[in-house]
Amino acid sequence: MVGGGGVTRHLTPRWHSPAEVAVLLGFGLSKVKMKIATGELRSIKDGKYRRVLPEWVDEYVREQVQRQEAA
Repeated sequence: MVGGGGVTRHLTPRWHSPAEVAVLLGFGLSKVKMKIATGELRSIKDGKYRRVLPEWVDEYVREQVQRQEAA
């Protein structure tokens, strides 16, 4: 939260670390790193850090649901 002058606002993350994605998806960190390495989960490199946009997490979930429904 950010506050100033008595006003408090919640900030929405613009991107997530692999550890944050693991928490969001209920996965272990190694599973998230593997999904990034195989291209199943999109990510970018920002300096030495790997980052995942929130919409890419949503895209991954949608693709998993579609695969299950098609099976």
